Amino acid sequence: MKVLFRATAELVAQVRRDLSRPHEFADERVGFLSVRAASGYGHLVLLADRYYPVADQDYIPDFTVGARIGQDALRKALETSLIDSVGMFHVHAHDFPGKLGFSRVDLREQENFVPDFFNVCETMPHGALVMNETELAGRVWLSKADIRPIDEFDTVGARMEVVLGPRSDDTNFYA
Repeated sequence: MKVLFRATAELVAQVRRDLSRPHEFADERVGFLSVRAASGYGHLVLLADRYYPVADQDYIPDFTVGARIGQDALRKALETSLIDSVGMFHVHAHDFPGKLGFSRVDLREQENFVPDFFNVCETMPHGALVMNETELAGRVWLSKADIRPIDEFDTVGARMEVVLGPRSDDTNFYA
C-alpha cells in the first residue's frame, strides 16, 4: 500500500513558521496535525486538516532532548482526536544538515505515545512527521502494531509540489 500525505501550502507554511519560533528553554518546537484519511485501490491518502501548536507552558525542561512535552500537551491532542474523530500526527523540525529523518530518541518516544491515540480513535491512522525548510518525512501507524513509512508528500497551493519519501522500506532511519 502506498501512503500519501497531502496538505495545503498555507498549512505547511503555518507549521514551519510555528516550529521555527524560539522557546524559552526548549531547542525545538512541537505540534500536532490532525488528518482525515481516504483509501483507494492500493493507496491511503492522509489529508492534513488543522495544526495544533504545543503551548509554551506544556514544555518540560529537559536538556537531554531538543524538546520534551508534558502530559497536558498529549491530553489535548488525544482529546482532539477523540472529539473530532481525526488522526493525529506529532510534528517537529530538524534544521541540521544531512538526510532528513527521525533520531533514535524520536523513534523511541513515538513507540511510547503514538499507539495511545488508537485508544481514543481506533478508526483513523496516527503518526509522526519531521520537516525542514524543504522536505518532510514521516511514519504512519495503521494500527498499534502496523507502522509504515509515508511514501509521498503532496503540497497543494498555487502550484502543486510532490516530495517523495525515503526510497527504502526501512522506517527506522536516523537523522
